Amino acid sequence: MATHNLLLRLGDSMFLEVIAPNPAVPAPSRPRWFALDSLGHRSAPSLSTWVVRTPDIRAAADAASEPLGDIEPMHRGALDWLITIPADGSVPLDGVAPALIEWHTDVHPASRLDDQGLCLAGLDIFHTNPDRVSRLLASLELGTPVCVLEAPPGARAHLVAHIDTPQGRRTLPALRG
Repeated sequence: MATHNLLLRLGDSMFLEVIAPNPAVPAPSRPRWFALDSLGHRSAPSLSTWVVRTPDIRAAADAASEPLGDIEPMHRGALDWLITIPADGSVPLDGVAPALIEWHTDVHPASRLDDQGLCLAGLDIFHTNPDRVSRLLASLELGTPVCVLEAPPGARAHLVAHIDTPQGRRTLPALRG
């Protein structure tokens, strides 16, 4: 996908990935994932979406009440996985719907990262139609710490992550550029 990435471990089976287009390599022949091609050079950092692990991506995608994208094979280093990516590279439901991922490894990749004492305490999902988001999450049978809330009037859909750190809880609001 012609990106460069930085990973921060948030537990044995969870990580935060900072991802951006890599200008040093040719652009892919298709739109990049996570709506990266829609960002300008001066776009502010944001929580653009989230990804949920599943043991059977095809069954989970079929059960989803919303389209989450095509199932695409990916590879980086020693890792292989399947992930849902809309053909246009967008993020479903304005970024509040998760992408699905099926890892082809016995050990979750997060467990290989240095432990900095970080842990995801919760994820708040704000959307103008919270019932639609809740239906999607119920159809995926997620067991993750998420809270679906109605976006305030005039606000866009967004994510807010609460991360426990050795210095206390920190909040990563969605910064829209």
